[in-house]
Amino acid sequence: MKKLYICGLLLLSTLTFSCKKFLAEYSQDEMRPGSTADLSALMYSDAYPYITTLETFDVLTDDVQNNPLVPISGSPIATYLTKVQANTAMFTFNPTMFDATSVVSDAANIYAKMYLKIKGCNVLIDQLANVPGTTADKNAVLGQCLFLRGYYYLKLVTTYAQMYTGPGVTPETTMGVPLVLTSQVKDGGLKRNSLKEVYDQIEKDLITAEDLLRNNFTPPNVFRVGSDVANGLLSRFYLYRGLDSDWDKAIQRASAALQNRSTLTPLVNWVSSGGTTPANGIYNSSSPEILWIYGGVHPDILSADVDSRSLPPFSVSADLSSQYDKGTGTSNYGDLRYRFYFLFFTANGTNFAYRTGKNTLNATYGTKGFRVAELYLNRAEAYTRRFMSTGNASDRQAALNDLNALRQSRYDTRNTPYVAVNITAPQALYKFCQEERRRELALEDGHRFIDLKRWGLGVTHVFTGTDNMTATYTLPANSPLFALPIPANALLANTDLIQNPR
Repeated sequence: MKKLYICGLLLLSTLTFSCKKFLAEYSQDEMRPGSTADLSALMYSDAYPYITTLETFDVLTDDVQNNPLVPISGSPIATYLTKVQANTAMFTFNPTMFDATSVVSDAANIYAKMYLKIKGCNVLIDQLANVPGTTADKNAVLGQCLFLRGYYYLKLVTTYAQMYTGPGVTPETTMGVPLVLTSQVKDGGLKRNSLKEVYDQIEKDLITAEDLLRNNFTPPNVFRVGSDVANGLLSRFYLYRGLDSDWDKAIQRASAALQNRSTLTPLVNWVSSGGTTPANGIYNSSSPEILWIYGGVHPDILSADVDSRSLPPFSVSADLSSQYDKGTGTSNYGDLRYRFYFLFFTANGTNFAYRTGKNTLNATYGTKGFRVAELYLNRAEAYTRRFMSTGNASDRQAALNDLNALRQSRYDTRNTPYVAVNITAPQALYKFCQEERRRELALEDGHRFIDLKRWGLGVTHVFTGTDNMTATYTLPANSPLFALPIPANALLANTDLIQNPR
């Protein structure tokens, strides 16, 4: 009797994860499909990321700095030591950071977590033909699953492979990640597909998903994806791929989403008449700016809960902090992102000065996703890249329009009108685009690490150990280590995987 093995397909990635009841081993003639409603319920738990906790690798970037240990009453702080131990390997760019002997948080193994979710997508896609339901309902499930699979593969390939147009990269032969597009078992291990194969599949999945979602599904809330999110992710995809022909596509996809969802959150509306700012995060389900929201509590390396008398081991870097216009005083805070993202006030007035405020205080979910702000940034960068290539003045103005629309929503305009930026030189405009993207998307969903990687920028960290000895570590621009090492447990489970150079 031929068997359909749904569970166990991705042993290379699931490892310690157990399959749920619907992912058990079935005989083909014992399958009892339910309905598209049943598959939808399974999709929400096993294909969507929901409250999945994922490392954003901010500790690898220039947005985070290390602070020396300040003993209290002559003794080291236990919480400080624990946080240092969990992040030192990444902060110091240790090539063995994900080896079996290295200490990192569980959230850092996004390889296993992404493939587990891809498995859920594939099972649902394969089972659609076996359940009754309308074509529209089936297409709604298929569209969501294809979007999610494309989203996970884009995460994987930008984390564990070089960028598509990076120096020395030949997309047809440079290693990407293994592509698994079915729930059927195949003999042997899984080899890494080429970058081109992976990017082509992501593009295909997302384009198909956008069409299916636009014609068959309206998300009931921000926890579900629709065509606007698919267009948004396609605009990100084309920036990441970075071909000359991709700028037009990034503009087209961002514009398609912005036609329906262009509202930005004016941060000034959250400033009280007395000048106080609440603990409202930009990521909250009631914000009109949120297109999609997911994620568990962020593994907060920046929390100030070590001790009120001491700096935490890692905090927002002085370099990142310096990027914001902090205004002139309580009547004009300037760029409000600094106060809202990094000066996190609680209801009783306590100030957590080193904790990112992207999500609302004490939130247990919703730290990642997609925001309207990124649509403006993606389109502005694509317009700028096209302006650099063609010199077309209309592209320059279009980029400035997007950047100024975003910035105006972020500035304190209670008493001081926003002054629009006006940049004429192509390279200067591109640099400003990069800086604005950093200011807006800092410490959010891994944007900075991928941006440094695709822009060919390096990082230098100064690390002070518990012995108060200081050392400098550098991740050079275009370093092979920007393609992060594949975790040791994945290599152990799949002997056909090839580790990245390091």
